[in-house]
Amino acid sequence: MSSNLFPKTWQEFMSNSGYMPVVINSIERHFDADWSQTESHHKYYEMVYAKKGISVFDIEGIKTTIGPNDILIIKPQKAHMLKVQENSTGEFIVLHFSFTAGNGRRETHYPSEISIEDFINFFTGPHTGPFLKLKVNHKNDIITLLNRIVAEQAEEQFGNEFLVYLLIMELFVMISRVLKLEWERSITEDSPKQKELIQLAKDFILNHYERDIGLKDICGYVFLSPSYFARIFKQEIGHSPISLLIHTRIDRAKELLAESEDKASDIALSVGFSNQQRFNETFKKLTGMTPLEYRKKATGRSD
Repeated sequence: MSSNLFPKTWQEFMSNSGYMPVVINSIERHFDADWSQTESHHKYYEMVYAKKGISVFDIEGIKTTIGPNDILIIKPQKAHMLKVQENSTGEFIVLHFSFTAGNGRRETHYPSEISIEDFINFFTGPHTGPFLKLKVNHKNDIITLLNRIVAEQAEEQFGNEFLVYLLIMELFVMISRVLKLEWERSITEDSPKQKELIQLAKDFILNHYERDIGLKDICGYVFLSPSYFARIFKQEIGHSPISLLIHTRIDRAKELLAESEDKASDIALSVGFSNQQRFNETFKKLTGMTPLEYRKKATGRSD
């Protein structure tokens, strides 16, 4: 669809978004217990909403039962099979979707502030397995949106394509919110999962400290809310995420001051500070010296 068809606000949103959801097709399916599916896999995501009946999915050898109001999101290229249980009839809405690069796709490898992109970065990470499963109420907004998308795609009416696009955008905002709640509920105190997430966040800080990142970027990387993430991070590491970020920047600055002839202003920018004044103030607060005083001490210079 040409971006010229969108209102100015939406054109700006598309230009600033790194990834945009695109629905390949959406269908309603009805299966009885005599039906069986051979193993299949797709290059796109598959979202299955169970309207009726009890069925069992086998996804990469992992069996999961889904019933009414369950939503299953299967990742690309994951082999899966479906079996409807005996004396049951399965009714599903199936949505195949992918993500395409927006006009303003970012080259950075950490999440933006857009919740849809947070969802993508989290969902495509290696720490979530081949699928995600959600339980929703039949009156949930996600179910309403899925039904509307299927209905709109089944008919050709004026403005149909544009309306479907807006519904898809809303759908993924709703999904990202539900996922964030479910994800946090699944993490118990001092669990291996919590420790793994904290380590992922710590590695993220160490690998991206020189970029313009803050708490929202760090917690978005592991798909947790700022307040919840900051609390468990400090419990595990002993420092707040921002404290670790600042100390990492200053430690790297100390190395550059001692080992290079670079100007302090250039070093400040290279380790992630927006200006030299902030760098100088932070450096002296943590080391008790200005950057130049530290350099003289580290190199043994008297000039």
